[in-house]
Amino acid sequence: MFQKIINILYRNPRSQLKTYRRFGGYWSYRAMMRGRRQMMEASLQLPPVQCYAHGLPVYFLTGKNYLYQTLFCIRSLVKFSTEQFQFILVDDRSFDNKLVTQIQKQLPGCIIIMQDEIDKNLRQHLPTQQYPHLYQKRKVYPHLKKLTDIHALPGADWKLVLDSDMLFWDNPAEIIRWLKNPQQPIHMVDCVESYGYSKQLMEQLSGHAIPPLLNVGAIGLNSTMIDWAAIDTWIHKLEEKEGSSYYLEQALTAMLIGNQRSSILDKDTYKVNPTPGDAKPSVLHHYVDLSKKYYYTQAWRKLIN
Repeated sequence: MFQKIINILYRNPRSQLKTYRRFGGYWSYRAMMRGRRQMMEASLQLPPVQCYAHGLPVYFLTGKNYLYQTLFCIRSLVKFSTEQFQFILVDDRSFDNKLVTQIQKQLPGCIIIMQDEIDKNLRQHLPTQQYPHLYQKRKVYPHLKKLTDIHALPGADWKLVLDSDMLFWDNPAEIIRWLKNPQQPIHMVDCVESYGYSKQLMEQLSGHAIPPLLNVGAIGLNSTMIDWAAIDTWIHKLEEKEGSSYYLEQALTAMLIGNQRSSILDKDTYKVNPTPGDAKPSVLHHYVDLSKKYYYTQAWRKLIN
């Protein structure tokens, strides 16, 4: 009880105050949250995007808290590309009938992967008893589902997964070329290296060099080449030696890719953590960290105006 009182009266307010300061103060933070609510409301009015059975496949892990971002990301992509796409939306365990109805209305023809199908695929391809650390971490760390829940799905070997908190501002020619003929992994370049673990440990465990500044906002991997046993071991060893990290999924992906030849998207054209001054000729912006303020208050409005 005493600890709970301390959290309520001291730790929680202190953490919230720190958040306010990072985003320019209380009123600036409030404006950002207001912009977020307005973005959620505006997403309901976005025109439908037709999906095509034989279109270029693009995967999203999404759900109740992120669908509005997914819809804006998709709208931005089709706005600047003349290609036909098939969008595959993978349930983060929050899908319900209302959400599915909304998806079917706004993305007619899209593929929806529900949790029952995901669980079946996981039981078949990644038995719990063989991958105990993988399953345990998946329960408490949703980002891991971008690997497990999507790459355990049947279908094409190569899969492109996009984060929802991104907007396209021009035709992504490099990504389109990759989708039409994937031969090697593709990824974005981060603004700062964010693996959450020391490169020394990552290289020791994986047995090869780690690519610098890998960002998984847009990430294409070959599902058949993922070493799940290695990932299970890496999760255990990384956390045993250096603790848990929000960036675990990014670290694991960097370890998987290692020193393979990859398609690396130009960091100035496919930009992570953009500022308000970063507009065209950039192709894609990934709104992480402080760029969330720009994303919620300005970026999405420019897209639909």
